[in-house]
Amino acid sequence: MVTSRRYSGIDDYYAISAFIQSLYRPYNRDGNWLQPIWAYMHSHPNLDWGALGRIRIWEDHGPIVAVAHFEMALGEAFFQVHPDYAALKPELLDYAIAELASVEPDGSRSLRAFISDFDTDFARRAASVGFTRDPGNDRTLSVLETPEGFTPDLRLPEGYRLISLAEDNDLAKMHRVLWRGFNHAGEPPVEGIVWRKQMQSSPFFRPDLTLAVEAPNGDWASFCGMWFEAPNRIALVEPVATDPAYRRLGLGRAVVLEGVRRCSALGARLAFVGSDQAFYHALGFKTASVSQAWSRRSPADGGP
Repeated sequence: MVTSRRYSGIDDYYAISAFIQSLYRPYNRDGNWLQPIWAYMHSHPNLDWGALGRIRIWEDHGPIVAVAHFEMALGEAFFQVHPDYAALKPELLDYAIAELASVEPDGSRSLRAFISDFDTDFARRAASVGFTRDPGNDRTLSVLETPEGFTPDLRLPEGYRLISLAEDNDLAKMHRVLWRGFNHAGEPPVEGIVWRKQMQSSPFFRPDLTLAVEAPNGDWASFCGMWFEAPNRIALVEPVATDPAYRRLGLGRAVVLEGVRRCSALGARLAFVGSDQAFYHALGFKTASVSQAWSRRSPADGGP
């Protein structure tokens, strides 16, 4: 008998992590999340921790068979489903509509659900209950093959060097390169350093795989986080940023490929990134899967 319940803490964090890991098929052919995405979600400073209890877990006499959840905040819905339990998807979608939607200032309820591009039955179900395609918010997962002996060209300009956080975990420098690298104006707010500490809180965080390019003056010019998942021999690139003052020097290319190389040396045979930017395709990444965005908005007096 399949039953469902709310997420209830750290034990469920690990249980869902293991469940997602068990669903993986090479090149993300299963269409579910990669386990490192789940790990990164819980270390992100924008995560709404107060809403984690809205995550719902479906179980069949103990083992998890499906999960409906958001990523950072209410208003979005993702679905991790064991292939033998696809019939649960309408129930998961109904739950998301009722419990994962955000309430807008005018009282209306808004939800963006993500559905694999090959899951046409689930997409039809979403359309039948008022969702419409929102292609501008699709999420692409790209992949790079990393065979044994993966040795990319990592040349840097003179005076620049690659370092890992295992060597120098300077939160202020990390904060600055990420702030500026994501095109925020001015110098970063000092209080934001706590965000960077939060990014290292995951039990799956690896300082030896989290890299920066140090400029001759000591600035961190480029940054790349890497997540390695040994059982499925995969890596995830997240996040990546280069300070605008140091762009077009090949630093982003070098720091990403060095992170991928380190994961390959540990056994990763595929590296993923949640992007279809030309930058990644120039490094050899190719589209693996697309999660299509479907949006629904109901009026304040229109119920769920």
